Formats: sequence, C-alpha cells, structure tokens
Amino acid sequence: MPQNEIVGDIFGRIAESFGTSRGLVLAQLIRVAAIWLAAWVAYQVVRRIASRIVKSVDDGDDTTMTAAEKRGHTVAQLVRSVGRILIVAFALLATAGQFIAIAPLLAGAGIFGLAISFGSQSLVKDIIAGFFVLVENQFAVGDVIEAAGKSGVVERMTLRVVMLRDLRGTLHVIPNGQITTVSNLTRSWSRAVVEVTVGYGSDLDRAIGIVKDELRRFREDPAWRARFEGESEVLGVEELAENGVVIRTVVRTVPGAQWESAREFRRRLKNRLDTEGVEIPYPQRTVHVRHHGAFSPAEGA
Repeated sequence: MPQNEIVGDIFGRIAESFGTSRGLVLAQLIRVAAIWLAAWVAYQVVRRIASRIVKSVDDGDDTTMTAAEKRGHTVAQLVRSVGRILIVAFALLATAGQFIAIAPLLAGAGIFGLAISFGSQSLVKDIIAGFFVLVENQFAVGDVIEAAGKSGVVERMTLRVVMLRDLRGTLHVIPNGQITTVSNLTRSWSRAVVEVTVGYGSDLDRAIGIVKDELRRFREDPAWRARFEGESEVLGVEELAENGVVIRTVVRTVPGAQWESAREFRRRLKNRLDTEGVEIPYPQRTVHVRHHGAFSPAEGA
C-alpha cells in the first residue's frame, strides 16, 4: 500500500472514531500543533525575560554575589517555574478544547475543586507561604539559611518548596508551609567570631596587643581587604577557661565571607603567636593513682 494511502487510512480511522470528516481531523491536528508551537514560543519569551532579569542585576564580579543579584536569581527562577506551569496548563486546555467541549467541565470545576480542597490544603499552604517569602524577601537564591531543622545554601526556590544544599552535598527539599522560622546567615553583612586561648603564664596585655596587630595586618592584606565590611574589634578577655585565657575577636565581613575569613585569621594567629613565643595551651589531665595493700606498683605489675 502506498504511503499516502496509509496516511489517509490513519486519518480515516481517527475521523471515524470522532464521528467527523478527515479534513476536520486534519484541521484539528494542525491547530493542536499550532497551540504547542505557540506554547513553546511563549516559554522561550519567559526564559528570555528571566535571563534579562539576571543580567540586569549582574555587576560583573563573579567572586561575590550581591543582595540584588540574589534577588534577581530568585525572581528569575520563579518567573520560569510559574510561567512554565501556566503555559502548559493553557496549552492542555486548548488542546482538549479541539476535541471535546470543555465549557461543561469548567462549569463543574467548582464542585470538583471543592471535593479535592480538603486533600490539597497543605499544597495551598505551601504556595501561600512561598508567596510571602518572595514578597517579604526573607531569603534568596545563594543565601545560607537555617529553616525547618536544616541548613545550607539556597539552590532553588519555587512557590511550593525551597531546596537547600548542605556542607555534605545533601539536597534538602523543604515545603514552604513547614518553614515557621528562618535564620539567614548571609543577609546584608556577616560576622566571624574568632577565639584564641593563651596560657595563664603569658603576658596577657602583650598577647592582646599581638592579636590586635595581626588583625590590623589581616584587614590591610590586599588579597583579603574586599571581604571586610565595617569595623572589626578585639573584644578582650572572654573567659577564664580551665586551661587558659580566652581572647575573643569579632570580624565583620561581606555576606558569606565569615567562614573563610575566620579560618584564615586562625591560621595567621597560630603562626604569629608561635613566632612571638606566646603559649597556646591544650587540655591536659593529671591522673593520681592510689595503690592499696602491701603491693607496690612494681609488685602489683
């Protein structure tokens, strides 16, 4: 059988199943193809809008992400996800409308929606919570947060869930409705708290002076200067601990730079205190053993 007859037979069977002519079936299929082509074009427009949002807040510095850049990435992700859902939903409805009357279905949607509303309360709660997270700008993509007992970097946000990547690389997907309290560790500015312990036999004033001088050098280092924001301070003696005197330093940094700054400052302090001959004690324990009876330790052995 020639190929054109095979195609005609297929259209004939489809037409018979719908009780209509071949020409009408062909027209319907063309309209369906046009619907999904329009949906694809619409989604490309949405993607282009999202890309422009990201580019509009990009400052060209890839080493740090500003609050505006985080906000832009967050809005762009939501534009893509919401746009994709709406476009697919309208395309499916338009496709169904080519073969069946959807008006009665839409009229009965109220009853159907009421029937499933009791099973979708958590979904509605998640979407409403996600909307307020976005409007109130509680956090954005790239922020480090603690929420719902989990912590990590916000990798993705939608109106329903937020995705956090922790230090071990585990991805946590948290419904927005479960987020009751959020701790944002990288909003506006951050703070590194560094403590160092010196021995009780050390000259305390001299040790504090060394810490202050090393902090000054650290802040003036061109390789690290851009990570600092505002004032840093050696607060002084924080605690008279069991094995030494604890000196506390607070360093204000740009968002997200507190951890690497603290690690680097600890390294510098260790090297400087070693060079200056200031003791950094470590926990020690002296055990006294009492032997009973006539046996000496050697005899008991």
